[in-house]
Amino acid sequence: MGLGLCFSGGKDSALAALLADPFFDVTLVTVTFGVTDAAENARKAAAGLGLAHETIELDHAIAVEAIEQMIDDGYPRNGIQQVHESALEATAGAGFDTVSDGTRRDDRAPTVPRSFAQSLEDRHGVQYIAPLAGYGRATIDDLANELLRIETEPSEQLAKGDYEHELRSVLADEYGDGVIDEIFPEHVQSVVRGRRE
Repeated sequence: MGLGLCFSGGKDSALAALLADPFFDVTLVTVTFGVTDAAENARKAAAGLGLAHETIELDHAIAVEAIEQMIDDGYPRNGIQQVHESALEATAGAGFDTVSDGTRRDDRAPTVPRSFAQSLEDRHGVQYIAPLAGYGRATIDDLANELLRIETEPSEQLAKGDYEHELRSVLADEYGDGVIDEIFPEHVQSVVRGRRE
């Protein structure tokens, strides 16, 4: 069965892909707005994993709507959730039998509520799986460090193929660079450089 896995190039989506790979024909799917080099960064990470990669470009209006939600809220969670749901919808509509992502049991955003997963399956005739849904962050960190070559940096310095990287760019274009620090808390991101030997 063909599986389209929403892929940022980070450790969570990479680990989800490795867990799904023995059972599915995995294609890593980077969903982008086309405003940064996010797709190229994710493509390099996919090549390091030895897995197929595709890019789907979302309508820029989705990014603008997510940014407006972030501005209204003063934090990124709901805006990132909106983009992730749009990414899963786009991946489900791209001809895969199964769609997936790297969401974890203890994620705050994005998450995939059971009702959304069931609706996605019903509307698109796909199956949704979450390979990391039973794992907490500490376990995922341990597994990722065992299996993957990972680079970490503060999120504003690390360019990968995730929503945050592109949403930061759209936010800066719409509201100026200064608002980024008001919306996004300081945190570290990861990007996968390949599998450990």
